[in-house]
Amino acid sequence: MKVLLLREDAIDTGYDLALISTDLTASGGQLVARYAARWSIEVTFGEARGILGVGQAHHRTRRAVQRGVPFGLYCYTITVVWYALYGHHPQDAAEHRARAPWYLTKTHPAFSDMTAKLRRTIIAARFMPIDAGQPTDTEIRAVQEAWAAASAHLA
Repeated sequence: MKVLLLREDAIDTGYDLALISTDLTASGGQLVARYAARWSIEVTFGEARGILGVGQAHHRTRRAVQRGVPFGLYCYTITVVWYALYGHHPQDAAEHRARAPWYLTKTHPAFSDMTAKLRRTIIAARFMPIDAGQPTDTEIRAVQEAWAAASAHLA
């Protein structure tokens, strides 16, 4: 194994990061580049676990175990795609900075921002007035009663 110990500054305070590899031929620069390239994947897994609870379900069957994590990652993907297509607004990061003024460096929405916006959108849609083209509960019940009456005549 090859171990690369990194620290951010020249002051001897120990090390900030340890990179371990089984590739004995890789240079230190190559190991750092591999780590940097993989970082966004690790962030995705961390967010999926922390925000969506991916991998925390207690499954009872083999198929459930095999499907649990892929389904959670699918939900993660659907959330990001929804946000990119429908949920994103250029002012989202600025609004977050206004709510959290200590977070001055925020320039892009985080996954937690995306899920919060999706939740707000779903909740708002549930409590919005019914569109003119949608049947009301009374109209739906009338149709169901007509079906029941028609089936009673056939029986």
